[in-house]
Amino acid sequence: MNPLSQLPSVDRLLSAPALVALVDAHGRAVVTGMVRDALAATRGAVKAGAAPPDEAALIAELINEVGAGVTAKMQPKLRPVFNLTGTVLHTNLGRAPLPEEAVQALVAAARSPCALEYDIESGGRGDRDDIVSELLCELTGAEAATVVNNNAAAVFLLLNTLAQKKQAIVSRGELIEIGGAFRVPDIMSRAGAKLVEVGTTNRTHLRDFAEAISPRTALLMKVHASNYAIHGFTHAVPEAELAALAHQHNLPFVIDLGSGTLADLAAYGLPHEPTPAEAIAAGADLVTFSGDKLLGGPQAGLLVGRRDLIARIKKNPLKRALRVGKLTLAALEAVLALYRDPDRLHLRVTAVRQLTRPEAEIAAQAVRLLPALRAALSGLPVMAEIVALKSQIGSGSLPVDRLPSAGFAIKPQGRRSGVLNRIERGLRALPKPVIGRIEDGALLLDLRCLQAEEEFEFGAALAGLPVALAGPAAAA
Repeated sequence: MNPLSQLPSVDRLLSAPALVALVDAHGRAVVTGMVRDALAATRGAVKAGAAPPDEAALIAELINEVGAGVTAKMQPKLRPVFNLTGTVLHTNLGRAPLPEEAVQALVAAARSPCALEYDIESGGRGDRDDIVSELLCELTGAEAATVVNNNAAAVFLLLNTLAQKKQAIVSRGELIEIGGAFRVPDIMSRAGAKLVEVGTTNRTHLRDFAEAISPRTALLMKVHASNYAIHGFTHAVPEAELAALAHQHNLPFVIDLGSGTLADLAAYGLPHEPTPAEAIAAGADLVTFSGDKLLGGPQAGLLVGRRDLIARIKKNPLKRALRVGKLTLAALEAVLALYRDPDRLHLRVTAVRQLTRPEAEIAAQAVRLLPALRAALSGLPVMAEIVALKSQIGSGSLPVDRLPSAGFAIKPQGRRSGVLNRIERGLRALPKPVIGRIEDGALLLDLRCLQAEEEFEFGAALAGLPVALAGPAAAA
């Protein structure tokens, strides 16, 4: 008998109860395609000389294969994870998690039509920037504000509007590169501005700026070096002095704060980071900063400053290409509103709450979760213990500052370092992946970002680790 004739038909497999359920959940086309792929692979193996198992075993094997394939195919790519890396604002993990108020505002905006560019009072067309501009002006002291899709876009739009085919003067020590090899000189070039470097890497004086000003100068610019620090023999020109010099020559003075925060972080026990309000008070005409880093909101680039300059920026045709949608604005408005209550900011803005978590609270959480971790690792040649750790803020914010934290160190017993990679892969293979880091011969799980409401979920996830370790994803 021809072995190929023993293979079940597509319809026979689709009639199996397990696959009927998959069709109900995901649709007939997806499941049928996966069945055909599985049968084609089996047919190819038989043609190559493999002996198929008996009919019942083959059908069971194919059903399991199709079920696993459909489940994997339909799994969302944008999946929630447990961030136990020790980096709070982790760029690869989506930076700041939104507070519940922002989540609810986002859901409400997604569910129904909303007044995005509609003025309810007049019944005419509105400006989508109006949703957040009043809040931004209130919190920064600026005259006007606008929003684009990230801070790099904000800097690009500013330069393209004010300095196209003209010169922008910047200190050489502030020509930074951020993640993804994105460099300030490159964005200036693409925006059509000519970069004029002044001073040296470690020291720049007011006279350096003054001597560089020419009839072709469009603006003076300061870039906050948020992702690195230079110590020792250094000097930077105070913002108020740069503003005064710019205004003497009828030039705008602009500041790119990068990560940006609307609150004095020192009030919450964190290192101070410059705020847009401080920059405006020092005389800056325009300030740009991010919405999804220290501010704790959605990805956005915020521009605040003089009304006439914001108006010019909003008339740039590129503004439409870089604008944000209703979901971003809904979440941003909700987060900005929380800054009206600075006394409870560290309790309500998730990113600030994670940054300010007391070390003792994190250590107590580790004590509660250690038994679950040890049970999950039972039988493996490793030991797990609670250790003191140092978290970092991340996303280029306060790069040299570390936050006292606590978590777990998983270490191999004997010369079995490969077991750490196996466990790390197993943690990533969980339905909600656990992301840690391997450092100095240990797999570290920093609990700073594990929120109280996630604790039970995390313990339950650990219970599935033995299955994940036995699966193909962990063995790969």
